[in-house]
Amino acid sequence: VQLQASGGGLVQAGGSLSVSCTASGSILAINAMGWYRQAPGNQRELVASITSGGSTNYADSVKGRFTISRDNAKNTVYLQMNSLKPEDTAVYYCNTDAHDGVTGSHYYWGQGTQVTVSS
Repeated sequence: VQLQASGGGLVQAGGSLSVSCTASGSILAINAMGWYRQAPGNQRELVASITSGGSTNYADSVKGRFTISRDNAKNTVYLQMNSLKPEDTAVYYCNTDAHDGVTGSHYYWGQGTQVTVSS
């Protein structure tokens, strides 16, 4: 299973960005999908996650500003980020819990995409 992330970039504080991530390869089923981020000197932290049924979970720091969604037919997860703050600057990683149909369920990570918010 491979995860390909796209989107991100540079935006001024208060602006919006979106990122998306598509899973491909030997996939029998995808369970949860999510976004994590890691700023320099910090540990990787959960930003938001979404189950296959659409239940969502957000970090307190992004509630009300970020929206996670997914398209199960496309094996794609999206993260819409509004009202961005400089402290949102980080490398954003997508993550999924997928069953490959052979060896069982595993966690997979995308390559990361940079989000930079200028003040």
